[in-house]
Amino acid sequence: MNSSQLSPDQLSTYLEVATTAALAAGEVLQACWGKLESIVEKGRPGDLVTEADKQAEAVILEVLRQHFPDHSILAEESGQFGDLDAEYLWAIDPLDGTTNYAHQYPFSAASIGLLINGIPTVGAIFDPFHKELFRGAVGLGATCNDKPIHVSAVDKLAQSLLVTGFAYDRRETPDNNYQEFCYLTHITQGVRRAGAASVDLAYVACGRLDGYWERGLSPWDLAAGVAIVEAAGGRVTAYDRTPFDIRSGRILATNGRLHEELSQELLHVAKIEHWSWL
Repeated sequence: MNSSQLSPDQLSTYLEVATTAALAAGEVLQACWGKLESIVEKGRPGDLVTEADKQAEAVILEVLRQHFPDHSILAEESGQFGDLDAEYLWAIDPLDGTTNYAHQYPFSAASIGLLINGIPTVGAIFDPFHKELFRGAVGLGATCNDKPIHVSAVDKLAQSLLVTGFAYDRRETPDNNYQEFCYLTHITQGVRRAGAASVDLAYVACGRLDGYWERGLSPWDLAAGVAIVEAAGGRVTAYDRTPFDIRSGRILATNGRLHEELSQELLHVAKIEHWSWL
């Protein structure tokens, strides 16, 4: 079964459960804000985990298992439960933007996405610090705090505001987005780097940003946001406009109007062959 074969009522049910899980996680994030006792690296410099991540993930898992005990889950902190190729796979990030959160920089969110046969279809992203709940399902549209949202109408890259991020391995590889960041900053109205992929995608969905690209991401970073962007009328592909593969770790998401131009620029950015610290 694919998402087009699901009834609106079925999609709405999945969306409501995703929302319940995201809001529950948001309560945990608010409760732990400024009270962290343990902040550790998970193996790569800058890849942090806190008790807030773990506690928020626990409440998300409880909600999903209560409603869909047979569905598979891919969770950032707990790992894999069930078959990753299952018809229904929940990809969850209990705290997207952990580094921000650990520094009490209020830009992070709980992100709950449902993939149906590998396709991001339903998503809920809750930013408890700005009290914004972004939701969407392909075919049902997208909302922020229950008000319909749509991607922007900007159709020229020179008039756009973009967003990106840098992967945890950026210190070890020249394939690190630095050159694209500098080049696109030069030819657009600006490029932001906020530090939470799910919120970046939510902002593309609601028209605050016109496009987003990044590499080195995991399915839990992307699942909910991709579904919401597409539900809001946006377009998501690989850098070269081939079909999006959530396991590739690379994404190009735009309002659709800028997609081809931004893709072409990304593919033609001159690579920086040497960094003195690599």
